[in-house]
Amino acid sequence: MSAVCTWRRALFGAIAYGACAGGIASAQAILPPSLELRVPKAPTLGTAESGSFLTYELHVTNFSGQPMTLKSVDVLSGDATLFTLADSALTQSIARPGQTVPASDRAKIAGGTRAVVYLWVPVDARSAPASIRNRVKVEQGTGDSTRTQELEGAVVSVLRMGSDIGPPLRGGTWLAGNGPSARSGHRRALIPIGGAPSIAQRFAIDWVRVNDTDSTYSGDRLKNENYIAEGNDALAVANGRVVAVKDGLPENVPGVSSRAVPITLETVGGNHVIIDIGGGRYAFYAHLKPGAILVKVGDTVKKGQVIGLVGNTGNSTEPHLHFHISDGNSPLGSEGVPYGLDSFEIVGRCRTFNIGCTRETPKTRRGEIPLESVLVRFP
Repeated sequence: MSAVCTWRRALFGAIAYGACAGGIASAQAILPPSLELRVPKAPTLGTAESGSFLTYELHVTNFSGQPMTLKSVDVLSGDATLFTLADSALTQSIARPGQTVPASDRAKIAGGTRAVVYLWVPVDARSAPASIRNRVKVEQGTGDSTRTQELEGAVVSVLRMGSDIGPPLRGGTWLAGNGPSARSGHRRALIPIGGAPSIAQRFAIDWVRVNDTDSTYSGDRLKNENYIAEGNDALAVANGRVVAVKDGLPENVPGVSSRAVPITLETVGGNHVIIDIGGGRYAFYAHLKPGAILVKVGDTVKKGQVIGLVGNTGNSTEPHLHFHISDGNSPLGSEGVPYGLDSFEIVGRCRTFNIGCTRETPKTRRGEIPLESVLVRFP
């Protein structure tokens, strides 16, 4: 019969106590599992059409020489369990940085390796927790020597979102491509910059404009001017100060692999603008049209002011606006945070990027972030 031991942390990360189900622990189960549980970016409470949520990552690193299999992750607040990941849902939420691992083996963490668990935790905004902690269950050994242990990580504060912002664009219809969701490409873009991995794009959206037939262009698809998004005004979402500008990169020929310049850290966002909107938040606008940026570093901007025109520069397949809010003046070396828009309308939704789209009666939403693949109209 396998033993189950639970370990909790006291002050300074020391082990407060361990308890093993079924009586006194064996000598092998006296020590807690040699794991580091770390939350690099504390979750910020966000709100969308489907309700409020906490989005964050749990890094689980195996410091032992023996493999451990992650069986479950619980998100706790006080004595309450807010959320549990297990079985296939857990497997789908795990990434293994630097490794190519079959889906069936993602939960098996070899000695000296790390798993990143991507959490999207639904909560009630009216009773959202002020802090959370994580409890993992891991399994070691095989057959009769199998041992299951639990380990609780440190308490993590929950942050509150800043004031709402205005829209980054006008009118519509705009598709929230690669927008916020538990498994979007942006949400899982964990990139080491300056020696520290971060997810600046955690809540990023690629805003692509579509017509009544849900196409993004008409005519020759190799010409940027035939795309509906091309040349649209990009707007300051709040009063602020311009802290970074990149201009002069040529536009790409639309296409999956066509890039006008080599993609580097300097060119990945194409022509772009970063605005410090206060409260430790920075608005990032990427892939702007060359020669059409209307601000310079140091300028003060007003909410709703035109700062540039939508284009197709940098790591971009067609004209669109990549927009996100993060906690630092760096396109990728910062942490993405959620935001709420003053007002927008949901006018439809797609199964995936511009595929399987349906229209619906417009619904006005306030103080929320649009989610992946919804169709939106701005004021």
